[in-house]
Amino acid sequence: MPEENSAGDGEAILQIKVWLTGISPMIWRRVLVPTTCTLRELHGVIQVAMGWEGIHLYDFHLRAQRYGSQEVAASSPDVTLAALRLREGARFTYEYDLNIPWRHEVRIEDRLEPDARKTYPVCTAGGGACPPEDCGGPESFMDHRDDWFSFDALEDLDTMVEVFQQVALKDGSEVLALDQETRWRLEDALDRAKAREQAQGRPFSRRKVNAGLRNGEYRNLMHQQC
Repeated sequence: MPEENSAGDGEAILQIKVWLTGISPMIWRRVLVPTTCTLRELHGVIQVAMGWEGIHLYDFHLRAQRYGSQEVAASSPDVTLAALRLREGARFTYEYDLNIPWRHEVRIEDRLEPDARKTYPVCTAGGGACPPEDCGGPESFMDHRDDWFSFDALEDLDTMVEVFQQVALKDGSEVLALDQETRWRLEDALDRAKAREQAQGRPFSRRKVNAGLRNGEYRNLMHQQC
């Protein structure tokens, strides 16, 4: 069970690696958070670091205990990491959107002294695009990542090239008038291409993640759906 913080624990920084299970290549992030950080705050940090939008319920599974959204969790997530006394190498799980769910492994990699030049929490590394919200889970996400190379994608590309070639042949003296069928074909091809792009997920940018953390986005997200 959680214990009260000690002064030494309150000054330490934990290096934490978070990654999504059931997806290859790995989608992961590494963050530094103070041990005074609560599980509720860690939820917000993970949301910002991974690229989620904080619109679903969540919970942590740690030592046979559940912490998280009050609709599903037996325990409040307002317990600090220091109180949990997590050792280096400790692991637990974080689940988001409990209907699917998206399961994250969380590992305590190291315990560090705070750096006065840094503002915490901070993301130090990561890789892989965050899946779109409500895309159907890991298996569906991986299936649709390959849509870029499908026969339908090639057909849509041919349609767009065909129309753009017509535009290129015009000398600019008159407006190109597309017949209704060609216009529909082009619009459908562009809509499907946009959907394929969105299915790739939100690209990871450490700079954007840290800008969000500095701006306190994680504090806004940690109070949603909880």
